[in-house]
Amino acid sequence: MFMRIDHVAIACHDLEEKIAFFSETFELTVVAREVNEEQGVKEAMLHIGDGEGGGSYIQLLEPLSADSPVGKFLAKRGEGLHHVAFGVSNISEAMAKIESKGVRLLDERPRHGSMGSEIAFLHPKDVSGMLTELVQAAPPSKNGENVHT
Repeated sequence: MFMRIDHVAIACHDLEEKIAFFSETFELTVVAREVNEEQGVKEAMLHIGDGEGGGSYIQLLEPLSADSPVGKFLAKRGEGLHHVAFGVSNISEAMAKIESKGVRLLDERPRHGSMGSEIAFLHPKDVSGMLTELVQAAPPSKNGENVHT
């Protein structure tokens, strides 16, 4: 069902500071930035891999407000690992299959994610305490690149 680890998300207080750290220390490249009002975050996706369309990402998340989910996470736990995301080919099918096995979904239907993807979260209490995200990547554009929104 899982095709790959899509990304590892890290909650942070200062997005620009963390971008600089991950870019300089690990030589990662920022491939997308966006503000997701619905999720209450500013984010950056940094590519890990060979640049040939493979690889995974580090997603850096800065809350837009203290009362957003990531803001509450930071207040309670501090900076660090927020969630792990797994790539799937069909998010609706994956959600139905996972739910049929007794894992609770936090999302009833897919919603907008980074870089034009569709996402859904699984309940952490059903996945060994780990917030888990399913990601169906955006379809490729005419030039073969994924569509980044």
